[in-house]
Amino acid sequence: MSDLDELLKNPPRLPPRKHRRHARHSIKNAGIRSEINVTPLVDVVLVLLIIFMVVTPMITRGMPVEQPVTRHHDKKNDSGEQIVVSVTCEGGKMGAIHWECAQSRMFVGSDLATDETLGELVQKEMRKGSGGREVHIKGDRRASYGAVRHAMELVNAVGVPQVHLGSEEYKEAN
Repeated sequence: MSDLDELLKNPPRLPPRKHRRHARHSIKNAGIRSEINVTPLVDVVLVLLIIFMVVTPMITRGMPVEQPVTRHHDKKNDSGEQIVVSVTCEGGKMGAIHWECAQSRMFVGSDLATDETLGELVQKEMRKGSGGREVHIKGDRRASYGAVRHAMELVNAVGVPQVHLGSEEYKEAN
């Protein structure tokens, strides 16, 4: 134990290093660089820009529904001012000719609505933004026509003069 105590008190010393002096890198000529290296910053910004460009079209408002496909329809960019009413198909089975939806549900944005609350929710959304907000109905293509029509009637009953129906564009394979 005494050898260990002695080593701890007096550790062995390494011989001093010999420094080589280079003419180009002498300590006397070295200065502090106060420049910012912009290259990594530009790289990060470009990567973030690419990520946002790829992800932004995938962001949908309202509930995700499988909309009907149409060939010729008016394209309108989503400005975020539109009120989105979604009619979804819950459950169901394949009938003899087409899909038979077991239950349809209505949503205003992502809030579940019933026949009684749909009008209130649409009016509340109308008051939030600037005047003249448009109402877009996204109907699931598996939902019955009657369910989408019923949602249109409920929206019209609260004083919305015009309702837009959403659809996906048909893209031909080349």
